[in-house]
Amino acid sequence: MELKKTPKADLENKRNIFIQMGLVIALGIVFVAFNIHDSVRSASGFGEMEATTIEDEVIPVTRAEEIKPPPPPPPPKVVDVLTIVDDNVEIDIELEIDDSEADKATIIDALPQIQQKEEVVEETEIFVVVEDMPEFPGGETALRAYINKNVQYPVIAAENGIQGKVYVRFVVAQDGSVTNAEIARGIDPSLDQEALRVVRTLPKWKPGKQRGKPVRVSYTVPINFQLQ
Repeated sequence: MELKKTPKADLENKRNIFIQMGLVIALGIVFVAFNIHDSVRSASGFGEMEATTIEDEVIPVTRAEEIKPPPPPPPPKVVDVLTIVDDNVEIDIELEIDDSEADKATIIDALPQIQQKEEVVEETEIFVVVEDMPEFPGGETALRAYINKNVQYPVIAAENGIQGKVYVRFVVAQDGSVTNAEIARGIDPSLDQEALRVVRTLPKWKPGKQRGKPVRVSYTVPINFQLQ
């Protein structure tokens, strides 16, 4: 047998209304609860305020003490001693004044004696060209003959095939002797030494003259080394 309900007895149709009413009631209760504890009290005054004075802290200013240097010592006292002499006291100090005036008989030795020494000046100047040139005894032909006779060809230079002219420069002194021999232009050490040896054995020359006076004259001689 089926149960039948009337539409008025069906609560499903009023479900939404009940939910809305419940929400409204719940909100009202919450609102009332908040209003109960939220009471505003009026303030009749701000109370008594005590006036306090703030004192400024004064910081004392400190300065470093200046160290003054000790004062300099006082200068020594100088005591002037004055000796007072009466006008009647005789002074035994005698001043001797020499007569500085000179007469005709006075001999003056103020000037030192100057000793004049004769200086011997040696003529060291070497001339290149003079009025009368130095000359070998017998002339240049005899000079060449003397060199060719006395020169000896070095063995080392001959074995190596070295040949050529060696120029020797020397000085003919006032007495005609040959001095200061040196190589003006050389070829090989062995040939240079042989040329110097021969020149140093030259006999005395006829000295050169300048204004009729013998002088030192520079002279150059070529010595030819040639293999045959």
